[in-house]
Amino acid sequence: MKTIVPPQAAAAPVIHASPPLPSYIPPFGLRTVIGCLGMLLAVHVAGFNEHVTEIGLSDIRGAMHIGHDEGSWLISVYEAFNIAAMAFTPWFYMTFSIYRFSIFMTVVMALLSIPAPFMPDVTSLCILRAFQGLAGGCLPPVLMTVMLKYLPPPLRVFGIGGYAMSATFGPNLGLPLEAFWFETVGWQWLYWEIIPLAAIAVGMMAYGLPRDPMHFERFEKFNWLGLSVGLPAICSLVTVLYQGDRLDWFRSPLITSLTFWGMAAFIVFVINEAFHPSPYFRIQYWRSRNIQAALLSLVGILAICSIMAEIPATYLEAVRGYRPVQAAPVSLVVALPQLIMLPLIAALCNSRKVDCRFVLAGGMLCLAASAWLGTWLTVDWVRDNFYPLQILQVFGQPMTVIPTLMLATMAMGPADGPFISGMVNMLKGLANAVAYALFAALSRRREQYHSTMLLDHHGTQALALQGMGNPIAHQLSGTSPDAGHVARNSLQVFHTYVHEQSLVLALNDIYAVLVCVCLGYAVMNLLLPHRVYPPRAPSPNTPAR
Repeated sequence: MKTIVPPQAAAAPVIHASPPLPSYIPPFGLRTVIGCLGMLLAVHVAGFNEHVTEIGLSDIRGAMHIGHDEGSWLISVYEAFNIAAMAFTPWFYMTFSIYRFSIFMTVVMALLSIPAPFMPDVTSLCILRAFQGLAGGCLPPVLMTVMLKYLPPPLRVFGIGGYAMSATFGPNLGLPLEAFWFETVGWQWLYWEIIPLAAIAVGMMAYGLPRDPMHFERFEKFNWLGLSVGLPAICSLVTVLYQGDRLDWFRSPLITSLTFWGMAAFIVFVINEAFHPSPYFRIQYWRSRNIQAALLSLVGILAICSIMAEIPATYLEAVRGYRPVQAAPVSLVVALPQLIMLPLIAALCNSRKVDCRFVLAGGMLCLAASAWLGTWLTVDWVRDNFYPLQILQVFGQPMTVIPTLMLATMAMGPADGPFISGMVNMLKGLANAVAYALFAALSRRREQYHSTMLLDHHGTQALALQGMGNPIAHQLSGTSPDAGHVARNSLQVFHTYVHEQSLVLALNDIYAVLVCVCLGYAVMNLLLPHRVYPPRAPSPNTPAR
């Protein structure tokens, strides 16, 4: 006799940190599109608030009478809380609903920018920027969930393309916006420029995003240990990356302490997330080869793009003396074509005939070619010489970011969205910190090396050079009858030449490193991940399971 087990006696599936009731997903239409675009605009506003103030830090420091060392904390404090917020955001928007949480954080971020120019000292400004970074960091994870949840399956790859705008379009628009606001309106608008756009974004989200119910019962299983340990751990490690090179890394007691306690707390955080019934993100995802390849590639690609954007700006400012308004076209060459390239690459990857891994490898080759051209950098380059490099990045950036996000998300189910969103966005923010630390360390150390070698070569050839005269002193001899004054000026000009040459050689070395890294990522993504296919709407003839 066969025993029939009633349905209620079957083992219930274990659901980790998901709402007890399914969220309402409205029929796709114009209202949903407006809500999604409002969420996209809010994320760009958060990105402008981050990049414009970071690029315009020199102007802000001059206007507010802040020193260089004190001003560096404005960036590191903002970025630390911005990145830490991304890890914990999914739990909170599932609890308070996407609609309420997104609007609240956008309003808070905009309102905190109003008193920023009037802060009396650096400490109060750092505290304000910490809360602003916390609010701004809560928005990108929501965007990923909105695009994957509210868009129909045939359009989800285009939603990923919209999310990719925050990694390609927004950062490259920071320099032109800084130049516009500072040169045209005033330095205070480096903070206030987000207010009108934030108001438009709030209006669009209020109209278009669905009103999901709140789930306060989720606080019964709130992950207090994960928040209390993970938040300071991430903030400490990000601070190490932003302040490490300035404080000479582990020769500084502060950097040593932050690294030790930050790593210890992060290990506890990871162990807690692996076993907690309501985690902020699931460590078990790292067992997937696609997740491993996608997340590692995401950090590397965004770090590469950030460094490749930083090199022209550094060269044009330090060697050619360009102001941001003069260097802005170099960034616009990459930023504006993204409005066309991102939909085109998304449409290409949305075809089931196209393997996104090959698109990703092709994008890495474009970035490698751009870096290879950069190895020809000399002190004679001007702004126009960077345009061929930037054009290659126009193709390379969307061809790498969109397939990487597809590898990370297309194999996931709807219930996995919040957990993968937190990981992807935390690592996306961490990539900027890694790029900042790598560029600062490599440029400083390689510049010191080349400066030492140039001066050593000059010293060993001093006797041979004496017979050739001193062309610098000869050119300056007509400026003053005082021979001592001319000699001092000649020495100053000579050291300026050495600094320019050593900086250019250091940037060449960084470009050469980027070529090797890009080629390595291209090979890795052809071998490690499995192929994923773009989602399609279920067929009406498919039987229900």
